[in-house]
Amino acid sequence: MAKLFFGMNQSLDGYVDHMGFSPGPALFRHFIEQTSGLVGSLYGRGLYEVMRYWDEDQADWVDEERAFAAAWRKLPKWVVSRSLNSVGPNATLIDGDLESAVRALKAERDGEIEVGGPELAHGLTDLGLIDEYRIYLHPVVLGRGTPYFAGPRPPLRLVSNERMAEDVIRLSYVPA
Repeated sequence: MAKLFFGMNQSLDGYVDHMGFSPGPALFRHFIEQTSGLVGSLYGRGLYEVMRYWDEDQADWVDEERAFAAAWRKLPKWVVSRSLNSVGPNATLIDGDLESAVRALKAERDGEIEVGGPELAHGLTDLGLIDEYRIYLHPVVLGRGTPYFAGPRPPLRLVSNERMAEDVIRLSYVPA
């Protein structure tokens, strides 16, 4: 059975604004390795549209960006949306019963499936479907943006912490 985790970069004040800060080189390499080992990604519409950036090569990319794009393109993706009519390469649209669809994904696969997007994570949290929360805590304060937790924080238990690089700490929690 697959493990569902929600992991994002977060500011000290709890926001996940990809325009406010980004991972440094060492953390980006971690995300390349992590993405290469996933069995899939589950996205909400908003984050999926941001991530579509990786669908097409850019002339100014360095080797690490090309490596991430290659890993991301190979990865099966499921996109939860009621407003999209179609999705890009290697992606499947989920527009019906979220709980049944995600339970089936977890049952049919072994390995890790990443959840992308705070709103989607909130819905999956309410359904009891997220197995782990990974917060990549950056030493910045934004004062605005999208919160990591789109609703009340669920009861959690810290299971690990690791200094990643560039003063970023990964905090891993499981439902309490």
